[in-house]
Amino acid sequence: MLETLKNLDLTPFILSFKLAGITTLILFFISLPFAWYLSQSKSKFKPFLEALTALPIVLPPSFLGFYILIVFVEIDLNFSFTGLVVASCFYSLPFMVQPLQGGFEGLNKNMLEASYIAGKSKMQTLFHVALPNIRPALLTALIITFSHTVGEFGVILMIGGSIPGETKVASIAIYEMVDMMDYGKAHIYSAIMLGISFVVLLLVYVFNHSQKRVGGLK
Repeated sequence: MLETLKNLDLTPFILSFKLAGITTLILFFISLPFAWYLSQSKSKFKPFLEALTALPIVLPPSFLGFYILIVFVEIDLNFSFTGLVVASCFYSLPFMVQPLQGGFEGLNKNMLEASYIAGKSKMQTLFHVALPNIRPALLTALIITFSHTVGEFGVILMIGGSIPGETKVASIAIYEMVDMMDYGKAHIYSAIMLGISFVVLLLVYVFNHSQKRVGGLK
């Protein structure tokens, strides 16, 4: 066991965290104005946009991966880290948008109206009033998006395959170890993933509960 730990290749984890970090950053800047629009919109097309955004939650990863694969053939993004980032942005989009939208919809409307009356634009209200007041939702969106991207498998396998140092992330490495019946390393990799996921979720819940207690004392 000690020898296995000593020779453990951490490159797949580094790639997983790199992919998750870049995807989360991109999705934050894309989703923030979009979630704000959805939370404030009364358009009849709002349910359509919400359903379209939520599709990756219910679609099988293989279905989504197949069509992304076809599109990527035309622009030469298959089997590359860049391709993984773009595919991950599609697959993880709802995990960023929905918590942000929920946070914005839960804001006190009088506070937003007061901002508009004070002469602030919608973007100023978003960044200076709304965003600072949805910290629990913001943290949830960031952490869940990051964690979900780290754990991706189906889309990653179809788009990136398993190129060491390029597309072989932790989930793919575990799959290959099981396929080769190397259960020892598979257990270690899985334990690391489980530990990271649990700690991340624990931090989210602890922070959210602390924010609720602080809010209740005000």
